[in-house]
Amino acid sequence: MASPLEQFEIHPIIPLQMGNVDVSFTNSSLYMVLTVVITAGFVLLGMRHRALVPGRLQCAVELSYEFIANMLRDTVGNEGRKYFPFVFTVFMFVLLGNLLGMTPYSFTFTSHIVVTFALAFFIFLGVTILGFAKHGLHFFSFFLPPGTPLPMWPLLIPIEIISYLSRPISLSVRLFANMLAGHTLLKVIAGFIAVLGVAGVLPFAFVVVLTGLEILIACLQAYVFTILTCLYINDALHLH
Repeated sequence: MASPLEQFEIHPIIPLQMGNVDVSFTNSSLYMVLTVVITAGFVLLGMRHRALVPGRLQCAVELSYEFIANMLRDTVGNEGRKYFPFVFTVFMFVLLGNLLGMTPYSFTFTSHIVVTFALAFFIFLGVTILGFAKHGLHFFSFFLPPGTPLPMWPLLIPIEIISYLSRPISLSVRLFANMLAGHTLLKVIAGFIAVLGVAGVLPFAFVVVLTGLEILIACLQAYVFTILTCLYINDALHLH
């Protein structure tokens, strides 16, 4: 029986070497490119023939647009409209990356901490730069809640700094761990189907139910990742 962790192995498709650095085009790279292509195709094809009465594809694009636009409006306010392209791209990239990983014999790049942490760190860095660009050194007041008594400063300031610096870790680990655990569980239970023969009907039923649950989790994790990004943007713009 194949190892349930075998599905997470990265294999080079086009081996490339730049000095001592391996920059091969891998199966992970392939599915990231596919995600970008599908996202671009989804939006471009959906809005190619804009009609007053939208078709199915145009309706799907408009619903996606409204969903992210409302999320930004609710969390950041009207000032967040300028960040819509970035937030929409993050949502679609994570969502399609999660869903592509649910297709048989595919690869889930969001189940790798190096991918999710790189994405989360880029968001963290961008939000921090945004905070300093808007508020200058006053951005440091974010680490001290207003109205805090002076004796509490030595305790609260380190807590707030640690909490802020842990954002890329918590954001990336949440997505990575959910994808890794869900796919591993599916693979383990699916392995019992062939082994048990006729009695494999029960694990097969579990796999069907868990697959539906995993698709729901894939969508939910994309939503959580995106709404936390919106909240971080809101913190950078409005502080406390």
